[in-house]
Amino acid sequence: MRKFVVGLLCSAALSFPAFADVAYVSNEKGGVSVIDLSTLKVVKDIELGDVTPRGIGVTKDGAFVLTANKKTDDISVIDTKTGEVVRKVHVGDGPEFLRILGDFAYVTSEPGGRRDEGKVENEDKAEEHAQIVQVDLKTWKVVKSIKTGLETEGLEFSPDGKHILATNEGDETVTVYDIASGKLVKTVSNKEHGKRPRGIYAFPDGSGYAVTLETSGGVMILDAKYDFVKLLPTKLGPNGVAFDPTGKHMLVAASRAGLLQVFDAKTFAVVKEVEIGKRCWHFTYTPDGSKILVACGRTDDLRVIDAKDFTPVASIPDKKLPWGLVTYPKAYGSLDRP
Repeated sequence: MRKFVVGLLCSAALSFPAFADVAYVSNEKGGVSVIDLSTLKVVKDIELGDVTPRGIGVTKDGAFVLTANKKTDDISVIDTKTGEVVRKVHVGDGPEFLRILGDFAYVTSEPGGRRDEGKVENEDKAEEHAQIVQVDLKTWKVVKSIKTGLETEGLEFSPDGKHILATNEGDETVTVYDIASGKLVKTVSNKEHGKRPRGIYAFPDGSGYAVTLETSGGVMILDAKYDFVKLLPTKLGPNGVAFDPTGKHMLVAASRAGLLQVFDAKTFAVVKEVEIGKRCWHFTYTPDGSKILVACGRTDDLRVIDAKDFTPVASIPDKKLPWGLVTYPKAYGSLDRP
């Protein structure tokens, strides 16, 4: 009997709750950090090896966390009960952005590399289109690949789940695809309004989409039919964008300005600007809506902000270059939504 009890204790020590209020953080210079949201403490570090994880998502049942690994051209599938990588799925060159909808994951693959002031990381593949790779979460097989624009960055879904939208930095477009057929539905150019589309998020009421324009600054507002409505000025380097759980506020991570900007979602007036760290690209609300966590890669921490009055609460150290973060239960954030 004593051996049985000891065995249970040992087994419990090797796992952590899969369904507790937790945040999962992808670290480019490490693996995945697991944060207990009741204590705001890191309770586990999941090692992935030298893979450079960026995009991150959690399945609808909380059983698995997925990371898009830029260096190894695959996604890691992590069992949230054990913290172990149970499989890897090859998805193509340089995967970066990852979103999960229902029983499928959608991952960007970017063979062309990054463009920076006329220079290209991968000259021999400079004009190769990126792809959205669809992975079945039941069979862990690649179902299809949808050819997108150049240097695809952000992904979002239409409210009815029929379309997937992609922001393409390399050719300054937002493209819309029918998920079932993979066919192009519409191309929206942002050249008249700004440069380098990055984040994209659907309005909670289904009325349209917000697209951040990183280099020029600003948020391009599209309506439900993907037509341009207006350009909203922001501070420098807008990247991640999302809405609060009530739909009252739109939040934008102005990464180069070191600010989290809060806008009225109806009038687009600035409600508050919160000082954050450096290279803070992505953020999420906690599942209860009480706090906002922001991943700040160049200041080696996660900033915690009170969601009621938008005041800083705490800083959680993270010296592994944090990139993205999601929670379980799922919450509103620049990489996910309930």
